[in-house]
Amino acid sequence: MIDHAHKIRAFRALHTRPGTFMAPNPWDPGSARILQGLGFAALSTTSGGFALSRGLRDGEPDREAVLAHAAEIAAATEVPVSADLEAGFGPRPEDVAHTVSRAIELGLAGGSIEDYTGEREAPLYPIELAAERVRAAVEAARASGFVLTARAENFFRGRPDLADTIRRLQAYQEAGADVLFAPSLPSPEALATVLREIDRPLSVLAGLGGLAQLTLADYQALGVRRLSIGGSLASAAYGELLRVAAGLAQHGRFDFVRDSASQARELRSLLVPRSSL
Repeated sequence: MIDHAHKIRAFRALHTRPGTFMAPNPWDPGSARILQGLGFAALSTTSGGFALSRGLRDGEPDREAVLAHAAEIAAATEVPVSADLEAGFGPRPEDVAHTVSRAIELGLAGGSIEDYTGEREAPLYPIELAAERVRAAVEAARASGFVLTARAENFFRGRPDLADTIRRLQAYQEAGADVLFAPSLPSPEALATVLREIDRPLSVLAGLGGLAQLTLADYQALGVRRLSIGGSLASAAYGELLRVAAGLAQHGRFDFVRDSASQARELRSLLVPRSSL
């Protein structure tokens, strides 16, 4: 097995070499090993895909469950794995630092921290507190070399303000984040604007919204360093299960067809919140 320090060095090196690399998102050890076998140089966990595999909605698994899952993915593969650490599992900077420290102990090469509060009326932390949370994560990561990604959640959480997104990303790079991430940007023009205003590698959630038409070559031309696809692979897999199982239940059909469209919304609507169980 490749040791943890080597994985961290390899992951950091991917962010410094020319071009754009993909770090797709497995949801269990089997999918992780398949992706590794296809030649991907790094992987990222997905909170949504993991929650779906447990019959839950995104955000319902607690810190220990998320960390145990990420550790299982990391242990199953020889490529570096970056963990979706959500919002750090607590509002205080020390909560975020603890989460990052645990991720390092468990063998992760990197991880992302969001500025999402979980509150509908005020979904984003004030920028000063958000930057303090990133700074605490960076301090926890520094000795190991763990690659810390800071996420500005504006467009993902119903606050579509490009200027504020850029201010947040700039604050997070000043706080020491290694990589920046602003999921669901509305257009290639917005993406190009973000890239001009930051001086750290940018990770992008590919295939969604205003960026759905972009190809890998397009991202490379723009200067994006890393791509992930969130829970899309898990949703596609479970969407196929849903389609085939419905055929079995309703018609007794066995003519399983290989390809299926993602049915993420329908799948999420069928999941019972933990509070109802």
